[in-house]
Amino acid sequence: MKIQDPSFNYDKFGQHYSGQRQTEPEIAKYIHEALGDAKTILNIGAGAGSYEPEDRYVIAVEPSITMRTQRMRHHKVPAINATADALPFDEGAFDAATAFLTIHHWPDIARGLREIRRVTRGPIIIMTYDRDDLDVFWNADYFPEVVEVERQRYPDMQWLCDQLGNNCEIQKIPIPLHCVDGFQEAFYGRPEAFISKEVRAAMSAWGFIPAEQQEVMVNRLKNALASGEWDEKYGHLRKQPFFTGALRLIIAKP
Repeated sequence: MKIQDPSFNYDKFGQHYSGQRQTEPEIAKYIHEALGDAKTILNIGAGAGSYEPEDRYVIAVEPSITMRTQRMRHHKVPAINATADALPFDEGAFDAATAFLTIHHWPDIARGLREIRRVTRGPIIIMTYDRDDLDVFWNADYFPEVVEVERQRYPDMQWLCDQLGNNCEIQKIPIPLHCVDGFQEAFYGRPEAFISKEVRAAMSAWGFIPAEQQEVMVNRLKNALASGEWDEKYGHLRKQPFFTGALRLIIAKP
């Protein structure tokens, strides 16, 4: 499957996104530390507001009206209708900027990153996935189609650092067993979650796969669970407190 447009239509398919995707406190600790003493924060591709710090002044940018509406349910600041590649702010307007699991949706990532640097005096913090480590997670065995979609959408880590000026630190982020942010690796020890359409609908990669093919993939996992195959291979993960997969935090300093 060749992905022509990496973006996901959240206005059409994201109505229940915030019910599955929330701020995971263990992950938020890394973000808080990376922000340092920054007081004014620009959050791009802000979605429903996950990981926005509550102790800073935040301006959010989000092009989807469906996602902007969901922010109100979680008492987040209203978001500006804009995109990363055309930010309506002056140069150096913010102490820091953040972009959490969003850059793989942007049609022109390089332009978006240049815009973010233009309006940001201090660090740019990007949460993304290392596409070279996507097969560390067991879904590569049962959902290789999803892994292929993800691999096409996520940019190379070194390329990202080059675009950000190459003064970057890359952190591997451990994921807790009962992670409340419902991305793929959050369910490393709870495989039954993938049987739920609602859970899958909150992971944009699944939106690129037709419903009938999703059914085949989910049955693949169901059979492995029923036969005991999954637990024989990966059952130890059900009690493993943390899992380090492909989730990364890039901290780019000016």
